[in-house]
Amino acid sequence: MKLSNLLRKAQSVKQKLEHPYTAAVIVAAGSATRMGGVDKIFAPIAKLPVICRTLAAFNNHPAIDEIIVVTRPDVIERMSRVCVAYEKVRIVVAGGASRTESVQKGLAAVSEGTQLVAVHDGARPLVPAEVITKAVAKAAKFGAAAPAIPVKDTIKVSESGAVDATPRRETLFAVQTPQVFDADLLRGALQNAEERTTALLSRPSACPSSSRRVQRRTSRSPHRSTLSWPRRSSRGGTSDENWTRLRRSPPCGWAKAHPRRRRNSL
Repeated sequence: MKLSNLLRKAQSVKQKLEHPYTAAVIVAAGSATRMGGVDKIFAPIAKLPVICRTLAAFNNHPAIDEIIVVTRPDVIERMSRVCVAYEKVRIVVAGGASRTESVQKGLAAVSEGTQLVAVHDGARPLVPAEVITKAVAKAAKFGAAAPAIPVKDTIKVSESGAVDATPRRETLFAVQTPQVFDADLLRGALQNAEERTTALLSRPSACPSSSRRVQRRTSRSPHRSTLSWPRRSSRGGTSDENWTRLRRSPPCGWAKAHPRRRRNSL
């Protein structure tokens, strides 16, 4: 092999290491049900639709080489007209029934040889350029990276309605987008998730027997449920009379804990 060819090959490898080919998958396939029928993707922000500001953030970023837009089938034509103004948009594809399916469809549309994939919510238009830069750089180094902010709320861990644990707030982070992955790593993760979902759906449903310790009670609000947890008795362990419930107080909305008293039985 000639020296010039070796030098070109070495330069190509160096360029790939410094700047891996990165595709942004913009997921904008939501049903807009939470906005009361208003499609937030096309809602204006200072006279410019949300999706346009999102696309501009990635189209103008030097670390992004191409953009795949995933949207609802009924707005593909409208989205395609919007995307004409952004030269890095490679294709607009129809999303699936879930976010996972939509990401899979977007991943399937990236160019061959793509090394990193940045998955971003189309409804997050104000992502700073430095966040994209750091996410891509960290993913190139570690295989996956995502921006995150510390959690300020109190979080409870519950599987059946009972409060199992209260994790330390300083150990919790709310993950945002773009979430950047090695392309092969993301494919494997999505495939694994699909296989696990298929296995769960094919498993015969088991109806648990009724128990006196049913700890979850759904309130009238569709977005609120009640959690409860056992309180230690003086004898150790837990008992029904020491069972504590978390209940919303109607006047002010604060949560109050109070013991449930057992009725005297004959």
